[in-house]
Amino acid sequence: MTHEGKNWIDGSWTSGSGESFSSLNPATGEVLWNGCHSTSDDINSAMQAGRNAAEQWAGLPLNQRIEILDAFGAELDQHQDSLARAISEEVGKPYWESKTEVQAMIAKIPTSIDALKERRSPIESPQKFGSAKTWYMPHGIMAVFGPFNFPGHISNGHIIPALLAGNTVVFKPSELTPLVAQKTVELWEAAGLPPGVLNLVQGGRETGVAIVDHPEINGVLFTGSVPAGIAISKALAARPEVLLALELGGNNALIVDQVHDLDAAVYTVIQSAYVTSGQRCTCARRLILPDGNQKILDRLIEVIPTLTVGACGDDPEPFMGPLVSSSAVDQVLQQQSHLKSIGGKILVEARRLPNGPAFISPGVIDVTDIAERPDEEIFGPLLQVVRTSSFDEAIAEANRTRFGLVAGLISDDSSRYELFQRRIRSGLVNWNRPTTGASGRLPFGGVGLSGNHRPAGFFMIDSCNIPVASLSAPVLELPDQLLPGVEL
Repeated sequence: MTHEGKNWIDGSWTSGSGESFSSLNPATGEVLWNGCHSTSDDINSAMQAGRNAAEQWAGLPLNQRIEILDAFGAELDQHQDSLARAISEEVGKPYWESKTEVQAMIAKIPTSIDALKERRSPIESPQKFGSAKTWYMPHGIMAVFGPFNFPGHISNGHIIPALLAGNTVVFKPSELTPLVAQKTVELWEAAGLPPGVLNLVQGGRETGVAIVDHPEINGVLFTGSVPAGIAISKALAARPEVLLALELGGNNALIVDQVHDLDAAVYTVIQSAYVTSGQRCTCARRLILPDGNQKILDRLIEVIPTLTVGACGDDPEPFMGPLVSSSAVDQVLQQQSHLKSIGGKILVEARRLPNGPAFISPGVIDVTDIAERPDEEIFGPLLQVVRTSSFDEAIAEANRTRFGLVAGLISDDSSRYELFQRRIRSGLVNWNRPTTGASGRLPFGGVGLSGNHRPAGFFMIDSCNIPVASLSAPVLELPDQLLPGVEL
């Protein structure tokens, strides 16, 4: 069944006024959603709706905003199954994984409330003249740009704190996942969110450009590719008054050294490199092996071909689904061919599978002998192996990147981890846990090209409001002593 594509502006469902586009089930090619790109007129309407609703929404007592967020959480809980199936169908994720995404969306609500109270509560101290106080005010209209790989969770992770802090939101999801966005906003509508507080505008790059360029925007929360993030930064270079928070992925390293349980290590590598078919910004892209660690590599190569790849409706459920599109598979295979052409040795070849044009098998390639290894994010199930002569060299290799989102160490030696912690340049640092493991109660963001020092996760609330310093005196009166040179 194809869903009719809609925008949600000022509490009403409307069609975009631009050219039509569709989203497809990458496993089957079925059209899931058909609608129109939003134009500048649509963006203007969304911005006006957000502006009209801003004062009343920000003026609501916090407990009333929380009540609406809790009502949305109840809607998510009631519709977990249908939303998870929409994620599976539109992204290609196995159903077991999509269910965990919806559960993370539900958990984001109480976590964000805790973050607001812990990190952004007003502080007041008495002074001789009255009081000194720090309090927080919303930015106004925040733009949220959602990625395709977590169309529910990551978008939700920006929208919830933004609304909680008293902002209104213009939400543009990825053009690859408009159905999940529409279904999510339908739940906001059912929760009783007032008109204009959240406005959904569907569309692609030109829609995004129109949002960023709009004079009414007060902040941009973006998760996506480095080129897109840089383009947004350039567009806002002359507008320092617009807050910009970027999360841009990484060329993440995972070191394995001095570990006894080979299968536990291999399982952690598999979770790090291949979950979500390698389409997580936290996926390990580089497996670094000091002193060879050949046993680990041999076991990994033995296990990888046993990983099941299939569609979300398969029984039993697969570990991996398809990539989001056939062109995404083309990109991974091209990158594999390029690495091979410059000296890489394929250990397990990533191949297009007969299941359909968006299916690909997981691969491993040894890039140790490539003198100038490309420093880029391969957004798919292709793991690069780098052998080093020592643990010190392994850390240096892990840091040999312009990115710095996540780095991991698998080792039984705690002294190794202490050294790793001190030397690694990364926003997330894990020990004996998958690189794809993250907690909603911790900050989420990286250094280098992985972001702009405005982490999401528990710290997302910091980007959603403005600290205000106030000195207050209940009575205006002259001081006991005037400044020199002043006579009254």
